[in-house]
Amino acid sequence: MSVERLQKFLSRAGVASRRAAEELIKAGRVLVNGQVVRELGVKIDPAKDAVKVDGRRVRPEPLVTVMLHKPYGYISTTKDPQGRRVVTDLLGVKGPRLYPVGRLDYDATGLLLLTNDGELAQRLTHPRYQVPRTYRVTVTGEVSRETLKRLAGGVVVADREVAAAVQVRKAEAEKTVLEITVWEGRYHLIKRLLEEVGHPVLKLKRIAYGPLRLGRLPRGAHRLLTPAEMAALQAGVERQ
Repeated sequence: MSVERLQKFLSRAGVASRRAAEELIKAGRVLVNGQVVRELGVKIDPAKDAVKVDGRRVRPEPLVTVMLHKPYGYISTTKDPQGRRVVTDLLGVKGPRLYPVGRLDYDATGLLLLTNDGELAQRLTHPRYQVPRTYRVTVTGEVSRETLKRLAGGVVVADREVAAAVQVRKAEAEKTVLEITVWEGRYHLIKRLLEEVGHPVLKLKRIAYGPLRLGRLPRGAHRLLTPAEMAALQAGVERQ
């Protein structure tokens, strides 16, 4: 690996977020090869330089990203004060600790990414990078062509925020099943959009995130992303 900024290395190692790592450096709590470092622009070679935080050596785990088919009834977090099941329960205990990228609601299912790559997670969730998310949504009532156009054109939610679907189409003729693609991960966005146009959501499933498709991954199962999938994911956020 080539040299990288010290705060990025600390974030990648799971010590803290990049901003919090900068505070650790400025506070004089980080040593590189036995010397206190307080400047934020310092670069290190992780293969050669010894980094310690509060006297403890930092050795980053390998970066891992997995795709999970989230079932109904799980919270998209690593712990829940109410004692509900969390998505990391489905991963088992082996391997590095992974964190959900964004969220899927308790009653939603589908594609959820989990990773220990903080920088990748930030890019995948930040609106600036416009990573598309596609959902298959079952709603009440018959959705008209005019309503589909309205969703694509922009709908005011929460009395002030305008949100729009990148793409909306009927997925099945006999049922009111839609496929909706958005660029945001705003809280309850799909549900709020459809409530505004008079079609409350009955079922919601994410079937794609960026270039990734859920495919036939069984519900509750997970798998590592392939090298090709990782390359496509990285390329998508690096173009911005």
